[in-house]
Amino acid sequence: MENKKENQFNIELTEEVAEGVYSNLAIITHSPSEFVSDFVQMMPGVPKGKVRSRVIMTPQNAKRLLNALKDNVQKFEETHGVIVDLDPNQLPPMNFGTPTTQA
Repeated sequence: MENKKENQFNIELTEEVAEGVYSNLAIITHSPSEFVSDFVQMMPGVPKGKVRSRVIMTPQNAKRLLNALKDNVQKFEETHGVIVDLDPNQLPPMNFGTPTTQA
């Protein structure tokens, strides 16, 4: 029981942050020391999107996030069924002049 108390910590979630932001596109870039994830909101028929949030992480924390997302997607699909991904050929081309990954 004592180990559980040692591993607990308090996280503050402000009302503003708790509201969240909507994103339907993520653009991820990286350097040797950090991963930068820009969460973008694109509106149908509008060629210009807006970055709603940017998260900068160390490579180690980015990998932890990747593993946590994999775990959560697996649990979601076990409960709700397989998430059908869009055909990459149906997505608009994205080129920002830097190597990027889309999610």
